[in-house]
Amino acid sequence: VQLQAYGGGTAQAGGSLRLSCAASDRTFRTYTIGWFRQAPGKEREFVAAIRWNDRATSYAESVKGRFTISRDNIKNTVWLQMNSLRPEDTALYYCAASQGVIISAMRDSTSYRSWGQGTQVTVSS
Repeated sequence: VQLQAYGGGTAQAGGSLRLSCAASDRTFRTYTIGWFRQAPGKEREFVAAIRWNDRATSYAESVKGRFTISRDNIKNTVWLQMNSLRPEDTALYYCAASQGVIISAMRDSTSYRSWGQGTQVTVSS
């Protein structure tokens, strides 16, 4: 499945942004979708994920309570609502997709086979 991530931009600390991950393939609705981010000089890290069937979600501790992942399987879109942004949230954000991801593997980047291009999020203090 081909993914397109968009919605990044610049926000001040405490502000909000909403990222979108869209696919044209209707089988998108059967994929678990994850968001990952990579800051300059750092390794890619897990942010949030949502399963396709039971919509179980998982969040990194650093974003829990501030970010919300959701999906609309009719629109073939997953959103990442980011509130209370912090400068340390600055990174290139990627969405990724795969089928058959078990809950315990949702945080593992190697569980995902398809990756979209990144969208930059910059948070100023």
